[in-house]
Amino acid sequence: MSGILRSVISTFLVEHSWAVPIVFALLLAGCLLVGTILLRTGDRGVQVTRWLAAAAVVAALALTLTPGGAQPERTCTVQFAWPSLGGVETLANIALLLPVAFFATLLTRRPVVVAAAASAGSAVIETVQALVPAIGRACDTTDWEMNTIGAVAGALLAWSIIRVRAGLAAAARQRRG
Repeated sequence: MSGILRSVISTFLVEHSWAVPIVFALLLAGCLLVGTILLRTGDRGVQVTRWLAAAAVVAALALTLTPGGAQPERTCTVQFAWPSLGGVETLANIALLLPVAFFATLLTRRPVVVAAAASAGSAVIETVQALVPAIGRACDTTDWEMNTIGAVAGALLAWSIIRVRAGLAAAARQRRG
């Protein structure tokens, strides 16, 4: 099922490349909105954040470790050039771990640890893709780099919401006396 959904989404984004930055912007706006709401809802927000973090992890694993159809060689492509930031694959790789890091940072309040763990998780995923050709995935250092950029962006986005919220709460306490 995830292969079909991945194929439908990929086909849509490739055929409508103008939509890629819009979808990415909507992901960022959605994270900001959902994160702000979750931080306001106390214990219930923590429970929902846990579920959203788990769903983001499951989605990332399903998108990267389920059969992709091709039978790549058991190697990892090492690239030194940065890809175009407007490309479908580039933005998809950035977006892959952004929600994982975002929700994990909301839960833990540790953006550096979360970003590092997500980057390490991406390296593990790429290694599995290189070592298990049966899943039909290709290992590529650019994927890891873009996943890491997304993880850092997600962690920073969540941390910015946390800090703004803390600043607003402190200002409100100070006004009250």
